[in-house]
Amino acid sequence: MFRTDAFASKSANLLILIGRILLAWVFVGSAYGAITNFSGSVGYFRSLNLPAPELFTATTVALEVLMSAGLIFGLGTRYVAILVFLFVLAATAIAHRYWDYPPGPQQIGQYNNFLKNISIMGGAILIFVTGAGRFSLDRKFGR
Repeated sequence: MFRTDAFASKSANLLILIGRILLAWVFVGSAYGAITNFSGSVGYFRSLNLPAPELFTATTVALEVLMSAGLIFGLGTRYVAILVFLFVLAATAIAHRYWDYPPGPQQIGQYNNFLKNISIMGGAILIFVTGAGRFSLDRKFGR
């Protein structure tokens, strides 16, 4: 067994915890930004022609807080992973349609967000498969 394999096996639970926290970080930051600039978030959703942008913003913030807490604390982790995957899939389809933008900086920015979201969905699948690991409330409560 290579040293990297041995390290990964020996450190798996700690690495899963770190991975969960890093995956959650994007939702923590997004929720914080939406809470501190609610009107700006509403304006963004309005610009996407979404119905009831205030409700959409509030729902998005609530889901981001729920997903963040679930990932960080490892509570309902597999269900949260499914929620993350579906949430990000919807966000990608609604807000990061880079092909709708003319070539240039806006398209590049949206393409980068599209790629970021694809990566987050991959991370969600990995968390779904691995579960929360040892350092989690799921483990503590025997889930």
